[in-house]
Amino acid sequence: MEIHRIEVMPIGTNCYLVYDQETLEGIVIDPGGSPELIEKALDQLALKIRVIINTHGHWDHISANRAIKEKTGAPVYIHGADQGYLTDPKYNMSCMMGTQTVTDPADGLLNEGDQVCFGSCTLKVLHTPGHTPGGISLYGHGAVFCGDTLFYRSIGRTDLPGGNYQQLIDSIRGKLFSLPEETMVCPGHGGMSRIGEEKSGNPFVR
Repeated sequence: MEIHRIEVMPIGTNCYLVYDQETLEGIVIDPGGSPELIEKALDQLALKIRVIINTHGHWDHISANRAIKEKTGAPVYIHGADQGYLTDPKYNMSCMMGTQTVTDPADGLLNEGDQVCFGSCTLKVLHTPGHTPGGISLYGHGAVFCGDTLFYRSIGRTDLPGGNYQQLIDSIRGKLFSLPEETMVCPGHGGMSRIGEEKSGNPFVR
């Protein structure tokens, strides 16, 4: 499994192109902006995108959904608890930034234990609420894509509508920290880490 990270604007969200290097089938995780950068990378890598996944429904993770869907023809998936965020600026927080970001409704919903398959690769869906009610992480092939649940030496915000601090801590300790310590942490913002490093060095959940 190959991982190509693109930092998209306006607030530096990590968008991931994850793909099978043999078949070039892949997925897009969190196209939060800068569609031209994502489209350029898709063309350069010659990827065949099977699905677009939002780890949660905040505007900086969904803003380029429509553009990337139009380019690739791939459906957009999100957890059911966050599906309303796609079409409501109050929920997706874009109204706080002075914009009114909306995207099309989700084409499908993801739940705990679902599998996302592309080429020979499979990622398992983990429901990791706390930052939002429908936050998810995708785990497989030695990596976990955890949106805004866990960051390098930090954790996601819980002071926004729908946030819940105890849920977030339970998601990290119960779901993410149960993964192998060598698992690469691919967060929604900032640099990558390892589960073992965060278990020992993250001051918020150590």
